[in-house]
Amino acid sequence: MASSSSAGEEARPTRIMIGVNESSIRGYPHPSISSRTAFDWTLQKIVRSNAAGFKLLFLHVQIPDEDGFDDMDSIYASPDDFQSMHQKEKIRGIHLLQYFVEHSHQLGIQCEAWIRKGDPKEVICQEVKKVQPDILVVGSRGLGPFQRVFVGTVSEYLVKHVDCPVVTIKRKADEAPHDPIDD
Repeated sequence: MASSSSAGEEARPTRIMIGVNESSIRGYPHPSISSRTAFDWTLQKIVRSNAAGFKLLFLHVQIPDEDGFDDMDSIYASPDDFQSMHQKEKIRGIHLLQYFVEHSHQLGIQCEAWIRKGDPKEVICQEVKKVQPDILVVGSRGLGPFQRVFVGTVSEYLVKHVDCPVVTIKRKADEAPHDPIDD
């Protein structure tokens, strides 16, 4: 009788990439409502009690600020000021990922986490192509039809453009801020 894997070979864990971002309303280093909801859903509905069968891949895409000063006046900026801002941005991203990595380790789930910079739509598509996860899970901010036309949604774009199944998790109605942009 033929076996699909050799005797000493273990099955590769299912690799789930989760796109995460930080909250704009609660601030550093808290994950957004959508990211936490996507993570919690993945744990409850996919991983369940089979921690050894999965590996979570956390991707945080930082959108570069044009001048590096997040709407602050940069007339008197020195090269050291820019270096300091880049360092703070990196630290914020690391703290965000730390939330997800620590929770995963507490549950005994293998994980990896990394940061990339750029347009989240493009960067996530590139990373999915490079890493080839079995599934991609992303949160949804719940933009209304008017906002969707002008802002577009990352999740809708990903559903159309990545080469793996995409699960989009909507947040609970009671968790939604007054303005969905403030996630």
